[in-house]
Amino acid sequence: MAKKKKKQQGHYCRICGDYKANEKFSGKGHAQHICKSCMSAMRSGKNPEDILPEPLPVSRETTRFKKLDKEGKAVLKAFISEVVTEYWQENRQIPFAESFSELKKYIIGTYDEECGILLKDDAELKTYFQTHTITTINKLLKDAKAEKLTAYVDKVSDEPLMAEAPKGGKIVSETKDDIFGTTTLTLSNGVKVIIKKTDFKADEIRMKGVSLGGSSLFPDSEIINISGLDAVGAGGLGNFSAVDLEKVLAGKKASVNYNISLTTENVSGSCSPKDFETMMQLTYLTFTAPRRDNDAFASYKSRSKATLKNQELNPDVTFSDSIQAGIYMNHPRARRIKADMVDQMDYNKILSMYQDRFKDASDFTFIFVGNVDVEKMKPVIAEYLGALPAINRQETFKDNKIEVRQGIYKNEFTKKQETPKASVFVYYSGDCKYDLRNNLLLGMTSQILDLVYTEKVREDEGGTYGVYVGGRLQKYPKEKIFLQIIFDTAPDKKEKLMKIIFDEITNIAKTGPSETNLNKVKEYMLKKHTEDLKENSYWLGSIDEYLYTGVNRVNDYEKIVNSITVNDIRKFADDLFKQKNEVEVTMVSAENE
Repeated sequence: MAKKKKKQQGHYCRICGDYKANEKFSGKGHAQHICKSCMSAMRSGKNPEDILPEPLPVSRETTRFKKLDKEGKAVLKAFISEVVTEYWQENRQIPFAESFSELKKYIIGTYDEECGILLKDDAELKTYFQTHTITTINKLLKDAKAEKLTAYVDKVSDEPLMAEAPKGGKIVSETKDDIFGTTTLTLSNGVKVIIKKTDFKADEIRMKGVSLGGSSLFPDSEIINISGLDAVGAGGLGNFSAVDLEKVLAGKKASVNYNISLTTENVSGSCSPKDFETMMQLTYLTFTAPRRDNDAFASYKSRSKATLKNQELNPDVTFSDSIQAGIYMNHPRARRIKADMVDQMDYNKILSMYQDRFKDASDFTFIFVGNVDVEKMKPVIAEYLGALPAINRQETFKDNKIEVRQGIYKNEFTKKQETPKASVFVYYSGDCKYDLRNNLLLGMTSQILDLVYTEKVREDEGGTYGVYVGGRLQKYPKEKIFLQIIFDTAPDKKEKLMKIIFDEITNIAKTGPSETNLNKVKEYMLKKHTEDLKENSYWLGSIDEYLYTGVNRVNDYEKIVNSITVNDIRKFADDLFKQKNEVEVTMVSAENE
């Protein structure tokens, strides 16, 4: 079997922004591009960091090979050649039967991850795979005969990650905090560091550093460059390209990533205790030494254009665009970037915007959770985090007026699709106080509706693979609540299933849930909370949430869950639905299909 490259083993979670392996996604979460952790958080009523919801249908529309354009077929051919070459070099045999099926499945998955197109596994695609598999192997055999092959030597520089340590700062204060059992350090450059020791995993320390501001501080006219801010990482750090950086870090368990969201700029990372200094070096370089690489940026643009162009072949993109327009009324920050916009990205401007967000660490707060030794960490923290640049800006994020549509809005349209279906999206919004109780009430309401729809829509009617129900509370810029319902079904079942969907909305707001369903949800949430309390990522997220919103999701969690009654759910649901803010978007296959 071919070796799977790191970039092909997963994708980004659209909630937390982390790139995760495929096994970190499952079921509805995989279809929604929401990882298991964030899906669990949403179900439990916790608030993921500030995001714009980008709803996608539960199921994926497949695309036949013949529908691909010339560029799309070229990308697929390149994937086949790469994977088959790796397989041949490992096994020295032609893949057949089960091996061929595994390769084909892997390539289909890779193409979907890289290009956003899920290919239909039909006879035509199989023939194309077989043809190019044989062609690739024949070329390898021909090349082997024509050339005198020499062993490949991977040249790895012995240059250290940092030639010399920076001139560090000092720890100017240290306090203990009983809220989460943490130690807080303040550094001479203004950086604050919060440390929590746990014994859950001996080989793990997790980190997050965050500052308010984010892309909200850039004008709407820069939206194309904002969408390209993730290209900075493609250049590598310091003296090392992205490829060479991976080689330098071989054998070490340390990683750092950056993210510039709408309201924050942040770095996140993890390491083993022995590689803590390496994680600090990566953090320092992320702030001070992003590496310019014109070739890497050109490659980034080329991949982006191919991916975005291929996405246009998928009817679900039209559905998603219609949803975004319905909710955000074509606000520039809620529009999808298209292939013809990629060439407008300005690398100089992107690097400048990145540097602007990370040139002042004085308002950053870093959180470390895991198997930490505070005394041993102190000098390393002072040396690297204390040396981060500080110009003492006083800033926070800006309200970009990304308003959600008020009132009732409905949009039903037809779209030609390979497999006839109806995709339905319903979105409720309104005002709601942001606190732990309301977060839990929302999580319970979502899960109860999910149970009801599973029974009545999926099992009783057999009308869909599943109904996704998800909600979130928003703290900034205004306290709001959002609840969305998404499902796919056969066109002739749409009206009947939509009636069930809306009848159950009316029912939960009028009479509340059954005691049985409420108790099922309580049992799940309490069990999951107990498990969460043994995870470093949960404690890091809880501390981050407290700093960002003032909500402590650990304290009184069990007490509040146990106290919630059927009438509490009824009133909560009624308070949302009686505000009468509803966006309904439906895409149905054309009748002549």
